[in-house]
Amino acid sequence: MTRVSVNPGRVEWSGENSGILLENSLDADYATLALFFRIVLSPHGRGDAALVLGAPDADVGWPYAPNFLMTNNQRMMRWIVDGWVRKFSAFRNRPGIESMKWLDLHSICCQPAHLRSRHREKAFGSDIELEMVWSDLGEPVPVEADRSHSPTGEHDMYSVFVEAASASVIVNGTPLPGQVGCRRIFDRTMSTAFLALSNTWVTPSGTGD
Repeated sequence: MTRVSVNPGRVEWSGENSGILLENSLDADYATLALFFRIVLSPHGRGDAALVLGAPDADVGWPYAPNFLMTNNQRMMRWIVDGWVRKFSAFRNRPGIESMKWLDLHSICCQPAHLRSRHREKAFGSDIELEMVWSDLGEPVPVEADRSHSPTGEHDMYSVFVEAASASVIVNGTPLPGQVGCRRIFDRTMSTAFLALSNTWVTPSGTGD
């Protein structure tokens, strides 16, 4: 296959889209699903967000279950949730994503990754203090996936992934359940906790509006 220097498709959004997907040790299904977004380019501007499903199969939102999304750009995130997150295999058809509470994000604090140590994101808003921690980081891995291999099945995706051997999602001081596992992603076995940096999604030429 001939590679071209410039993708003729349309850039939809770009930024960071890191995840911590924690498995239930009993059945290997997911016990906790969490994504952190730092968007630098989209049709709806810039913004940050944290999406947490601490009870992904519960049809109830915060404060009755740790299912919520905090953001400082709700219009942008509703567009991304509908166009992307709902199509990710781990999130598809989960009752928690339908019932999660949409909340305002007031501030974020980042502790950047250093070599093989850890990366931490803290988000504050609506009486919630959220901490997402990625530990025991691996080497950066460049990924380019066409739509047949991308998580949505509709877009080309480019990113730099940094896998974490361990990770945690902590809401108001309480760690959410589950443990890091491994899944087959992009034709290789990868950790279910990862930093996705320079994450860019493109609608292939001839398939968009």
